[in-house]
Amino acid sequence: MTHVAHPYAQRLGIIRGWKSRWYARDRAHFREYLKADTLLREWLKKRRKGMYVADIEIERNAAAMRIILKTARPGMIIGRSGEGVQRLHKEIAKKLKSIGLSELPEVKLDIEEIRTPEANAQIVAEMVAEALEKRMPFRRVLKQTIEKVMANREVQGVRIALAGRIGGAEMSRNEQLRKGRVPLQTLRADVEYARAEAYISYTGLIGVKVWIYKGDIFEGETESR
Repeated sequence: MTHVAHPYAQRLGIIRGWKSRWYARDRAHFREYLKADTLLREWLKKRRKGMYVADIEIERNAAAMRIILKTARPGMIIGRSGEGVQRLHKEIAKKLKSIGLSELPEVKLDIEEIRTPEANAQIVAEMVAEALEKRMPFRRVLKQTIEKVMANREVQGVRIALAGRIGGAEMSRNEQLRKGRVPLQTLRADVEYARAEAYISYTGLIGVKVWIYKGDIFEGETESR
């Protein structure tokens, strides 16, 4: 029986780094930090839905916790005169307190802008899900999205897959469209993978998966963002 591995997990330590970077003093702190990171990521993704948050990275030291939000719409998060960041900072501190950490760290929040959102797998997946929720024809959505992604010079291949009651059908099925190369077996291949969900009232849940290939990364080169 075969098992499908996540492209990011396969490339950890080769061309990818960890999204949580910290050192735990003992097992108790490790469990506590891991639980806090998982719950905080899930909460932030729900709270910032529609703001195209592509990635959430967390760094810790003995006294402080740094959260890095990578988004294509930084203005929506920052808000007018930085009001959004201040409000989000307070909400994160409140959420950490509700998780029940033994030591509440000082929270630092950084917002990083993604310059080419059409080349980011997570943002592309959310774009497809957003278009499906607006009840646009799924074939048109796939075709237009793939054309936008392939218009970027750094992208060499893209694959988008849908699963569910697509187009209002009675039975669920899978549909996918691809263009270019997406070599999943090559570990030096810079392949981004992301998932999203579209909630449609008359069909239910439709799953969206996106693979984007940006070329190979050889030893001594840095990962392209």
